[in-house]
Amino acid sequence: MASHPEQDLSCPICKDIFQDPVVLSCSHSFCRVCVQTWWKEKLINECPSCRERSLPSALPTNLALKEQCKAFLLEQPQSSSAGWMVRCSRHSEKLKLFCLDHQQPVCLVCRDSKSHYQHRFRPVDEAAEHHREELRVLLKPLQENLKLVEQVQADTDQMAEHMKVQAGRTERRIKEEFQRFRQLLGEEEEARLADLREEEKHKSEVMRDVSDTLSRERSALLETIRTTEEELRAEDIRFLRNYKAAVEKVQLRPLLEDPQLPSGALIDEAKHLGNLSFNIWKQMKDLVSYSPVVLDPNTAHPALLLSDDLTSGRRGQIQMLPKNPERLEHYCSVLGSQGFGSGAHCWDVDVGATKDWVLGVAAPRTSRTRWLEDARSGLWRIRRLQHDLEAVSPFLFHKIPTPEKLQRVRVHLDWDQGKLWFSDPDSDTHIHTFTHTFTQKLFPYFSNKDKHPLRILAEHPSSFQTA
Repeated sequence: MASHPEQDLSCPICKDIFQDPVVLSCSHSFCRVCVQTWWKEKLINECPSCRERSLPSALPTNLALKEQCKAFLLEQPQSSSAGWMVRCSRHSEKLKLFCLDHQQPVCLVCRDSKSHYQHRFRPVDEAAEHHREELRVLLKPLQENLKLVEQVQADTDQMAEHMKVQAGRTERRIKEEFQRFRQLLGEEEEARLADLREEEKHKSEVMRDVSDTLSRERSALLETIRTTEEELRAEDIRFLRNYKAAVEKVQLRPLLEDPQLPSGALIDEAKHLGNLSFNIWKQMKDLVSYSPVVLDPNTAHPALLLSDDLTSGRRGQIQMLPKNPERLEHYCSVLGSQGFGSGAHCWDVDVGATKDWVLGVAAPRTSRTRWLEDARSGLWRIRRLQHDLEAVSPFLFHKIPTPEKLQRVRVHLDWDQGKLWFSDPDSDTHIHTFTHTFTQKLFPYFSNKDKHPLRILAEHPSSFQTA
């Protein structure tokens, strides 16, 4: 390719190498942006070189010139200090200096001009590197903020996907629970209908037997009455001859005692319908239980596996769960779903064979990642490590005696009285008591690093008093 002087490849307007060159109908070429800006300022479409007017607004690209400029730029050295530089719009000289006072590139002529008298200058490459570093410093917070935004966006997307999983799982559990009750109700309905049909069948047979007996007796009575009435209508001689036999026949027909309808023959509706819903509930209560504390899966550590009924948890493989603000990230722990800000509350926990557990209450956390390590975190608990029991709070840490064969722990919270205490309900043994003036809601707190489950014991409906 033939070489071209640099000036032949420079736009007459900006004095720079052509950027997206276009050709006018007068054959002059300019940068597309330059000529459009020129026309916008002049308010008329004319050639900046020859002033020809009535030019079309369509600007075709000068492909040949574009390729020549591209080739020229590729031939230039990469170093800005030794390579091609843009030119000054006033003096058409290369811009080699940077005016620190005006914060703009200038040429050597500009440096000596009146407009830059006593100004400070730096070489373009030196000034560019300095300003690049300043811009990098300014850019760094934005880059860090971008990483944070991208992380939050990724967490948000993960939460959105997890919500779908939660909705599907919850829908399945709801359907399963209602199916259990539907099955029980269906079976109970069939049993009660079968009992009704059995009573109806039995009493219908009794009524049929009574009716058949009465029907036969009626037929016999009608026959005796008919023949006797015929004797009564006979002539005297015939009547007298047959009188004795007629009397004997009437006397031989025994009279039934006053016939009555059988007692208890009708369907016992009261037995089938009386307190029907209550009796069904008594059957259903064997299927249900009440847990005084329900675990909140949205707070569960990813390595804590919760049961379907949200009443027990054990350590397992780490799950891919969203990093929502409520989730606990330490000690394989979980919170109860309901917080207590007043009143007295109590729940039993089956610790069984679990060797490494923590039980207590926690106030809302103040930090997302290190709240358990904060002395002000508001966590009151007892914990078991192998065979040792420890009482830990924001203000206390000491070992406490361990009851023998500890299988269950009862947690008592009296928020109003400012007391939290633990006991062994099997031996009625006191374990430890915390006293503190509570000012925030407290949530039941559980932690289990063992593969054996830590389970909240349910209360059976039979223990409830009915009105």
